[in-house]
Amino acid sequence: MDVTFELFQDEEAAAQLDAFLAAYEEVYAEPPYSEGPRDVAEFIDRYQVQAQRPGMRLVLARSGDDGIVGFAFGFLLPADTGWWQGLQEPLPADFTREDGTRTYAIIELAVRKPWRRQGIATRLHARLLEGLSVERVTLTMRPEPEAAPAQCVYASWGYRKIGVSHPWDEAPFYDAMLLELPRTPG
Repeated sequence: MDVTFELFQDEEAAAQLDAFLAAYEEVYAEPPYSEGPRDVAEFIDRYQVQAQRPGMRLVLARSGDDGIVGFAFGFLLPADTGWWQGLQEPLPADFTREDGTRTYAIIELAVRKPWRRQGIATRLHARLLEGLSVERVTLTMRPEPEAAPAQCVYASWGYRKIGVSHPWDEAPFYDAMLLELPRTPG
């Protein structure tokens, strides 16, 4: 079945939460996440805030009667970001310096189980980053062995681990990943 990919930006992205929330609940109910109603409520609150960030983008993958089969979203890291503060071993100041245009952070990229291993995640990722003029992309993810398939996919896209992040007290530990983008002449 054909899959279509729709890109939403800024206010349009904020208005799409209801469109992909059921897919979010389905994906994150699975291990290693095992999220329940409280986690979903916290996600909804976070998304409302994240959707207001500069550079917010959301890509939805749809397939006919199956509706949303995957989604990805992120935003530009602002100059005053706390993104790098959760790292267990601090990185040099020049590395963590942000100006609002240097780094794009992917917050979520997920595909429903029946649709995995069909290239949908790769297409979501490509569409999310398409046309961005940033130096690099960052994300955090569960470590191996919890997220071994995702670890393999991100490595194949060129991401490398730059540290371990523990962004808030109740959060699990995540691998902090970075993808350097090729510089375009100009």
